[in-house]
Amino acid sequence: SHFRPRAIASPKERIIIIIMKYLFKSFLHLAGASSFRSQIVAMSTASFVNPDKTIRKVLSESRTIALVGASPKVERPSNQVMKYLINKGYKVIPVNPGLAGKEIHGQTVVGSLSDIEEPVDMVDIFRNSNDASGVIDESIKINAKSVWLQIGVINELAAVRAQQAGLNVVMNACPAIEIPRLGILGPNSPSSL
Repeated sequence: SHFRPRAIASPKERIIIIIMKYLFKSFLHLAGASSFRSQIVAMSTASFVNPDKTIRKVLSESRTIALVGASPKVERPSNQVMKYLINKGYKVIPVNPGLAGKEIHGQTVVGSLSDIEEPVDMVDIFRNSNDASGVIDESIKINAKSVWLQIGVINELAAVRAQQAGLNVVMNACPAIEIPRLGILGPNSPSSL
């Protein structure tokens, strides 16, 4: 009896694997070689859990998303996820201090969360785990409803601070993977599908 891995059958599974590969490459780039081992250890020992109920609530009730760490480079996961979210009907505001005033996918980039002049439902964080702490603190200050830390972005202390401030938190996950997995149609979707 030989172990035979199951063939990937559906296009949905193929897309998820491609996105995960891109996100992991981005994680390696953000983490850098020196902290890679510590990030893997953090990922394997993390006690934070993302209940499907919370993921569904955040993705169904969010309309305006601030994407921190947005990149104009099409090969970057932040660019691909931003395009995916826009195509799903979300309003996505790219945040990157080095690109403020420029456009990504037709959306004007702002320098910081405090530069956004409208309510933000979700802050999607494409920064390294250490930088995520400051982004979460800014998210609390602007009264965001939730923070989403991308795959490989893990900061449990900052996540707890956000929860204590009343924000919903999803960590070490990607909305472009969770939306199809949970069958979410986009903003204003019933959260009890």
